[in-house]
Amino acid sequence: MASGSKIEAVKCWLVEGLKYNWVLVKVFTSDGITGVGEATNWPGSPLIEAACRFVGSLLVGEDPTRIDYIWTKLYKDMHWLGQAGPLLSAISAIDTALWDIAGKRAGLPVYQMLGGAYIKDIQLYANYWFTQGAGTEQDYYDQAKHVIKAGFTACKLDPFAHTDYRYGTDLRTNFSLTEMQKRTAIDRLLAVSSAVGTDCPIAVETHAMLNGPTAIEMARRIEAAEINCMWYEEPAAPEFPDAIADIREKISLPVCVGERLHSRFMFRGILDRRAADIIMPDITRCGGISEMRKIATMAEAYNVPVAPHNPNGPISTVASAHVMASIPNFFRQEFIVQDVSWRDSVLDRPLAVSGGYFHLDDTPGLGYDLNEAQLEAHPGVTVPRPGFYI
Repeated sequence: MASGSKIEAVKCWLVEGLKYNWVLVKVFTSDGITGVGEATNWPGSPLIEAACRFVGSLLVGEDPTRIDYIWTKLYKDMHWLGQAGPLLSAISAIDTALWDIAGKRAGLPVYQMLGGAYIKDIQLYANYWFTQGAGTEQDYYDQAKHVIKAGFTACKLDPFAHTDYRYGTDLRTNFSLTEMQKRTAIDRLLAVSSAVGTDCPIAVETHAMLNGPTAIEMARRIEAAEINCMWYEEPAAPEFPDAIADIREKISLPVCVGERLHSRFMFRGILDRRAADIIMPDITRCGGISEMRKIATMAEAYNVPVAPHNPNGPISTVASAHVMASIPNFFRQEFIVQDVSWRDSVLDRPLAVSGGYFHLDDTPGLGYDLNEAQLEAHPGVTVPRPGFYI
């Protein structure tokens, strides 16, 4: 039975973030209930923003309570464009906003709408804590100390030569490393381990920018250095699930993949091949709350934990936490430690982060709204500048 409510408009914002733009949306309904979502991805944030505006225009007049129907209709109608990219980011934002609306209408937090909470204090791991200096071992040591002081008990870094992720810039075109680069990576990891202590596991990020033999060699060097490695991230690109599975069989470090896998359909190959010990879907890319919940359920059937990828804007943090609260196989959630100063001010209240946890409460919906004046005060970057991925 139709609810009587209709989607009246979808508004989008391109907002400057730390190293790339955020794409945030708000869905307006005929009964006055609104919902917020996020579609952040990069590079190409203007494409994401345009996709959100176009997809949003298609939804005017739709019943916002038909969340799964709308997800499926958008995916099927737009499938000619492929299974990933700007379309999935737009679907992600819309889906998240519709869950926010549903929770507000029911007077319940989203995690309650998803079946109730296993936990409400979501354990985080620290990323983007290494934002200063020249990349020396001492720079990493000094900044890693702040991770522990802030209450985090796990952290992540890319210790390799990946200072610019654009192909052919700082990277060798065959994704190998020089011997000096290999030694520098291990020295950086040892410096961080010394700073945080052996009880603080370190996720080692490769950004899928090592070739197969190099990825295997570096994993073995990390093991030999006795680094407490939480996981070895993306040892091969997502289009090579067999290669990821092969690398996993040849190394002892846990393998984590998923930030570039969009939807349950892409995760299936990884899970079927037993290619990952941990998966890391990104709620702004994989299809939003609905799809992240389905992916987590799939992973549960393979005894695989979920650690959401989340180097995004604030709505991504909140939405991911609601899903993680509702599943039994949650591991840890990513969190940007050194973010832009306006991360909290673009919301109607600051993110409830303390002691290395994000704390959910009983506020209906997602529990946060967007401050439109602040969003417009920090427009997205559209002119290239060093260190920023538009």
